[in-house]
Amino acid sequence: MTLYDGQKDGQYTVNGLYLEEGITRRLQALGLNDGTTVKVLNRRKKGAMIIQVRGTRLALGKHIAAGIEVVSGSKEEAGKEGRSYDAN
Repeated sequence: MTLYDGQKDGQYTVNGLYLEEGITRRLQALGLNDGTTVKVLNRRKKGAMIIQVRGTRLALGKHIAAGIEVVSGSKEEAGKEGRSYDAN
């Protein structure tokens, strides 16, 4: 699923960034890498969303959020439940 499909107050783990190279590098510099846990703080109907990454809030538009693949839950939650987590 993509981050754009995520629900408010949901916690997700980044599985991949599928955006233009410049945008991908910028997001990685801000700490949004594979395996990073993000929380959706707010969503707007027109597509903008605010997420929390490593203690920092980021506002993302629909285009960018739709290019970020995520899995539900955090890496820590997956370990507690006995699920295997693969960041690749």
